[in-house]
Amino acid sequence: MKAPFKWDNYSDQPALLTDKVYKQEMRKRQLFSLIKTALSALVILPISLMAMPFVRRRVIEQSSFISLGVDFEREKDATEALLKELEVKNILLRFKLWEMDKLDALLLFIEEHSEKNITLKILQDRENIEDLKLLEKNLEMIFSKLDGLVIRYEIGSTINRTKWGFFSVDEYNRFFQVAFRLKQDKFPHLELIGGGVIDFEYHFTAHTLFNFFNFKYDGVSALLYVDRRGAPENTQLGFTLSDKIAWLSTMLWLSPKTAKKLYITETNWPLSGTAPYAPTSEKECVSEEEYANYMLRYYLLAFASQQVDSVAWHQLIAPGYGLVDNRDGIKKRVAYATFKFMLKTLQNAQFLRLDIKRDYYILQCLVDETLLQIHWSLIDTDLHNEDFFTVYDRDGKLIENETLEIGQKPTYIYVKDAVK
Repeated sequence: MKAPFKWDNYSDQPALLTDKVYKQEMRKRQLFSLIKTALSALVILPISLMAMPFVRRRVIEQSSFISLGVDFEREKDATEALLKELEVKNILLRFKLWEMDKLDALLLFIEEHSEKNITLKILQDRENIEDLKLLEKNLEMIFSKLDGLVIRYEIGSTINRTKWGFFSVDEYNRFFQVAFRLKQDKFPHLELIGGGVIDFEYHFTAHTLFNFFNFKYDGVSALLYVDRRGAPENTQLGFTLSDKIAWLSTMLWLSPKTAKKLYITETNWPLSGTAPYAPTSEKECVSEEEYANYMLRYYLLAFASQQVDSVAWHQLIAPGYGLVDNRDGIKKRVAYATFKFMLKTLQNAQFLRLDIKRDYYILQCLVDETLLQIHWSLIDTDLHNEDFFTVYDRDGKLIENETLEIGQKPTYIYVKDAVK
């Protein structure tokens, strides 16, 4: 990554692009594409919004639904042990195009975890965006080296933030088209997912899904953060997380450019008191308890949508936002146990329904032919613990109290003999 771009090793993302003259000049060059983005949004967003009620749920393969982001270079021994303990089957790795010299190290890591379902996110830099021949060379090297080990690739990421290198959607479309042509010519068995829009900025998504470029996605990726709104049930412009997923899914159904698969390839909440590792200001940061609650509820709401094929939590080890803090040894955060129990409980669950009444949520599913209800409430309330209940708290601890306290910390309730 060359100047004026710079990587921030604390937050695992590019540093802010401070050269304002450069940014203005680059945006001027992409004016035509920016106009197309605006026009696409004016047409597509209202149509898809009106079509939302008519899009049906799909049957999601639950064994592939829960995924975890992993840095293949960070704390190698600890990463190995933690992945083994979690028994996670699906992981997402990131690889930087400006670090092609690390491809062999990536290969070694993938070979050591070949039993896992791996998605590889290809991170771009300005050199590969501007030099498409260089991009083609690098992608072919990656695809060839990892052939037979990685099937699904996310091509590009965070396309609507200039610090990541793209200054327009058309620049991204040309970038993705290179990967698509490589797939057509030499690697037809690969799955290429893309889009890579971060946050609730669907005007960019509309342009990635409706254009005249010669390519098709094997699925759409989204970095659907909601951390700046607090809890996942909170609204932004009147839209909850569930609404955002439904709207995005509707655009997929309307678009001729993609298979009808949706992958959330990055989301998390920043943790309080972790600056400079937190990727946002302290204002957006949450406590470890809130982090664990929000993470689980995010997964439950995405699961209940039956429109998201996978959610990859970002990530396993990261001081500012990970399940594990490695600043002073290896410290498992509260959410580590939450993630572990969620994965163990839900990786083979069959969704039934989600009931919401007065901010009280009950997600119902089948686990090994037993009815499981997961309760949480935005307003604290009590529930009698019936004799036919087997109850666990958010992190897997058995609860035998006569009265169950239902609040923002979800509670797992198995209902005996409810299914016959």
